Amino acid sequence: KGFDHYRMNDTEKLSESIKNDVENEETTIQNGEKPISGEKLSKKALKRLAKGGPAVKVAKEKDPNKWAKKDKPAKESKPKKADIEVKYEGPTNGEKKVLNDHSMPEAYKPHYVEAAWAEWWEKSGFYIADVKKGLETCAEDKFVLVIPPPNVTGSLHLGHALTSAIQDSLTRWHRMKGDVTLYLPGMDHAGIATQTVVEKKLAKDEGLSRHDLGREEFLKKVWKWKDEYGGKITKQIRRIASSVDWTREAFTMDENLSKAVIEAFVRLHDKNLIYRDTRLVNWSCALKSAISDIEVDYIDLDGKTMMHVPGHPKDKKYEFGMLTLFAYKVKDSENDELVVATTRLETMLGDTAVAVHPEDKRYSHLHGKLLIHPFGNREIPIITDDVLVDMSFGTGAVKVTPAHDPNDYECGKRNNLPSINILNPDGLLNSSAGVFEGMLRYEARVEIERALEKKGLIRGKESNKMRLGICSRSGDIIEPYLTPQWYVKCEEMAAKAVAEVKEGRLRIEPAVHIKTWYHWLENARDWCVSRQLWWGHQIPAYFIKKRGENISHSDPGNNDRWFVARSKESALNEASEKLQTPVEELDAEQDSDVLDTWFSSGLFPFSTLGWPEETDDFKAFYPNTLLETGMDILFFWVARMVMLGLELTEKLPFKTVFLHPMVRDKYGRKMSKSLGNVVDPLGVICGCTLGSLLSKLEMGNLPKKEVETAKKAQKADFPEGIPECGTDALRFGLLAYMIQGNNINLDLNRVVGYRNFCNKLWNATRFALTYVTEVKPSMNMAQMLIESGERAPRDRWIMSRLNRAIAETNRCFGDYDFSGATTSLYHFWLYELCDHYLELIKPVVNDKSESNAKSRRAAQGCLYLCLDFGLKLLHPIMPFVTEDLWQRLPGRGTLGPNEPSSIMIAKYPTTYEAMNDVEAEENYELVKTAIHTARSLRADYNLTPQVRPTFYIRLGSKKLAEVMKNQLEDFSTLAKAGEAKVLEEGENPPKGCAIHIASTELTVFILLAGLVDFEAEIEKLEKQKAQKICPSIEGIVKRRNAEGYTSKVPEAIRQADEQRLEE
Repeated sequence: KGFDHYRMNDTEKLSESIKNDVENEETTIQNGEKPISGEKLSKKALKRLAKGGPAVKVAKEKDPNKWAKKDKPAKESKPKKADIEVKYEGPTNGEKKVLNDHSMPEAYKPHYVEAAWAEWWEKSGFYIADVKKGLETCAEDKFVLVIPPPNVTGSLHLGHALTSAIQDSLTRWHRMKGDVTLYLPGMDHAGIATQTVVEKKLAKDEGLSRHDLGREEFLKKVWKWKDEYGGKITKQIRRIASSVDWTREAFTMDENLSKAVIEAFVRLHDKNLIYRDTRLVNWSCALKSAISDIEVDYIDLDGKTMMHVPGHPKDKKYEFGMLTLFAYKVKDSENDELVVATTRLETMLGDTAVAVHPEDKRYSHLHGKLLIHPFGNREIPIITDDVLVDMSFGTGAVKVTPAHDPNDYECGKRNNLPSINILNPDGLLNSSAGVFEGMLRYEARVEIERALEKKGLIRGKESNKMRLGICSRSGDIIEPYLTPQWYVKCEEMAAKAVAEVKEGRLRIEPAVHIKTWYHWLENARDWCVSRQLWWGHQIPAYFIKKRGENISHSDPGNNDRWFVARSKESALNEASEKLQTPVEELDAEQDSDVLDTWFSSGLFPFSTLGWPEETDDFKAFYPNTLLETGMDILFFWVARMVMLGLELTEKLPFKTVFLHPMVRDKYGRKMSKSLGNVVDPLGVICGCTLGSLLSKLEMGNLPKKEVETAKKAQKADFPEGIPECGTDALRFGLLAYMIQGNNINLDLNRVVGYRNFCNKLWNATRFALTYVTEVKPSMNMAQMLIESGERAPRDRWIMSRLNRAIAETNRCFGDYDFSGATTSLYHFWLYELCDHYLELIKPVVNDKSESNAKSRRAAQGCLYLCLDFGLKLLHPIMPFVTEDLWQRLPGRGTLGPNEPSSIMIAKYPTTYEAMNDVEAEENYELVKTAIHTARSLRADYNLTPQVRPTFYIRLGSKKLAEVMKNQLEDFSTLAKAGEAKVLEEGENPPKGCAIHIASTELTVFILLAGLVDFEAEIEKLEKQKAQKICPSIEGIVKRRNAEGYTSKVPEAIRQADEQRLEE
C-alpha cells in the first residue's frame, strides 16, 4: 500500500534517495536489503523515502532563537480561482443579462452573479401587481403584503434585512404559485427621529437651531434630507432583492396618505373617539415634546450613581439612585413634623399634599391638619389615601406631586388636589418654583438640598434601587409632565381587536404571542397622539377666537373652542354656526403640534391603496393577506393597525400576523450604533474593509466618546473587515436562524458559511451542465422520465427525494417555517444531489457505449430535472444565483409559448405522486449505509483515494442481498472499490480482510492484503491496548474491588462500569 501511488519506475531517483539516507543515518543498505538492525521499514519510513526524505526522522538541534522573527524570502504564488477578479461588463439598464453564450466563471462571485438581474426584473414588470386580475380573483388566490415602512432616518440594518428576507421569500413563493401578488413598499417619515437627526446635522454643519430658521425653512431642510437618504434606503431594498411593486411606492407624508390621515382624525373625532385633555405624558425636555412609550429606554440603578445629563453643564455629574429624607413642619405645632422621602427632590416644589394611610395610628392625630411648605410659606394638607400609601414602606408618609408623577396624579384626582407644574417645556424651572425659577432641573436639585440643609429639614439620605427612563432619541432623562394633548380612546377598539383573535378571524403566529396581545389590549390606555414637533402631519384642529377676544388655547376651560375639520374653512364655518358669529369676525389658528408617527403608520395597509377613496387598488387588495414584522412592535404598530382598520373600514386590515425574532449580535446584545455592532446589510453583501466600517462611524452623529467605543468593538469583531457574502448568502443565513425563539444571536461567520454553500451550488451546477448538454428538456420532464421505464434505482431514488424536498419546502413556506425550508433545501442539494447522485452518475454519463444509452439518457434527464426543480425550490430564498444558473440550463427559449422568461415567474414545483418511491428510498438507505461503512474502513487504514481495494458485503437476508446486488455498481462508485462482491449465504471473505459491523443486517469487509503493513498495524493496536484499554480495565477493576463499592456506589454507575468492562 505504501508505494502504490508513487512513481516506482523512477528507480534511480529512489535509490539515490535511499543512499543519502544511509549516509545520514550511518546505516548500510545494499540492493534493497533490510537495515542492519534487521527491522522492517514502517509505512511512515516508506513514505519518507518515496518523498525523497530520510527513512528515520532526524532529531533537530534546539534553536535558542527559534521564536525570533525571521525574514522569509517572498514566495511566488499563483492566484486561486476564487481570487481571480471577475466582472460583469454587460448592460445593467434593465436589459436582460448577457451570459456570454452560457460560459461561467470558474468560481462563484456574488457581484458578478447578482449584476443586472434586479434591474431586468423590475423593468420587465415582474414585480407589478395586476389590479384587473386582483379584482377578478378570490382572496384565497391573492397574496398582499405591505412592507413595514422603515424610518427615513438613515440606513437599513440587519433586522430590516431579516424582515425583507422573510417577506420577499413568501412573495416570490406565492408569485411562482400563480397567485396575484402585491408586495407594497413604503417609508415612514419618523417624526421625532427625523427632526432630531436633521437638527443635529444643522447644528453641526451650520451652527443653527430650527428656531433660527423658522418652521417653513426648517421643513425644507428636512425634505431635502429625506430626498437624499430616502434614495439610499430604496437602493438597499433593491440590493437585497426585495421584489416590491415600485410603481406603488408610498411615503407617509405623500399627499394621498396625508389626506387619509386628516380623514381618519376627523372621523374618529366625529365618533367621539378623539378628545383633548390635560394629562401626564412622557416628556423629553431636550426635544420639548411628548414621546411614546416605545421611544423610552430604561436603565436600572443599584444605588447611588453619578450621571451626565443632556442640556446641563458637561463638566458636571448629578446624583441618582438616592432617597433624600426631609421634614414638613405641621402648622401651629412646635414639635410635630412629617418626614417624607424622594429620589426627585426638585419635585417637592410642586407638592400639594402629604398622604398617610387612614389606618396608620402613628399619624391619626394629624389627619386633616396642614403642613408648611418650606419655600414660599404655602400650606399643604395632610390627606389619607390607602391606594398610594404603603404604611410599611419608609416613613409611611408620601409627598404628593400630581403634576410630576403618575401615581400622584391619580391620587390628586381622587382627592381633588391642585396640580402645580414647576417645569417649562425646556426643563428650566418656571415661576411656580419661586426663588429657584430659571434653574436647570438637576442644578435645582442640588440647590434645594442645600437650602433644606440650612433650614434644618434634611433627615438623611439612603441608597435606593431605581429605574430611570431615558429618551432614546436625545438621551435626556424623561420627565412626567402635565400638558394638554390629543388622545384616542382605545377601550372599545381594543376590545374589538381582542375579539378578532379569540374568535379566530385574526391569526397570530407564533401563537406564543397571543397572550401578549390579550395582555396589552385588555389593559389598553388611551393613546396620546400629539407631538410638539414641526416635522409630521399637523393636527387638523383649529382654535377659534372671536375677533379681539383674549383667551388661551392651553387653558383646559377653553377646550370647546377647538374645532376639528378637514380644512380651515370648514372649521370656521362650523365655529360660526356654533358661536353664532359671522366667519369674518372669527380668527382660526391651527394646532402647531403634529401627530404621532404611529398614527399615520396605523393607516398604512389601506391608506397606501387609496383610502378614503374606493379605488380599484383598495377594492382589489384590501384587506391584505399578511402582516409580517418584528415582535417588538406588536402593540405599537400591529394592534393599532387592527384597531384603526376595524374602526375606519369595518374590516380587518389583514388575516394573519407573523412576528419574527429580534436580531442581536453574536453576544446577544441589542444592535446599537453606540456599541458599534450595527451592520449595514450592504457591508455583508458587498464586503467591507475595517477602515470603511470605522469611517462610517465618524460620518454619523454619534458623540466622540461613543464613536471611540464603537470603533473598539468593530476592531474586535471584524479585525479583517467583512468578506463579500452576497445577497443570497445573507438571506439564506438569516432565514436559517429562524429556528431560534425571541432573539437571533447573529454570527456573521455563519453567513460566510452560506456563501460557501453558494459556491458549492455554483460549482456543482457548472459541472452538472457538462452532463446535460444532450438533454432535450420539455415542460413535462418528470412525466416523460417516469413513463420511459429507463430509470435505474439511483434515478428513482433521487426523484423520490426531490419530491420529498418539494413537499417539505412547500409545507415550510405555508407554515412560516423558514429554518425548515433552508434545512430541507440545503440537505437535498448538498447531501443528496451533490454528494451522492452527481457522483453516482459519473461513470454512467461517461460511458457512451450503445448498450449504456438508456441508462445514460435517464441519468441525464433526472439530473436536468433536479437542477431545474432544485433551483426553482431555492429561488424564493436565493433569487440571484438561482436565476443566473437557471438561465444557463439547456433548452432555454425553446420550450414553446408557455415557457417563462424568468425563474421568478416560473411555476413553483409541486409534488407529483408518481415520483414517490418508498422502496427506492429504503433500498438506497441500505446502500448508503454500506458506502459510509466502507469509507470508515478506508479512513481507519489511511487508504488514499487512488487505492481501489476489494470489498465484500454480508447481508442479513436474501432480500437485502438482492437489493445490494442491484446497486453494487453504485456502491463501488462511492466506496471507490476496485471490486465489490455480495457474499452468498454461508460464504466467507478471504483472509487478510478487516471487518466493520454496521448493524445486525450489514457487515462490510475490506481486503487489505498487499495494501497495509500488518505488523505495523498490530504494533499500533498493541500500543493502543497498552496505553488506553488496559489502564481503563485496571481502573474499573480496582474501583469494583474497593471496600463499600456495592453499598455506596449508585446502581447506575455500577451498571455503567460493568457494561464498560464488557465492551
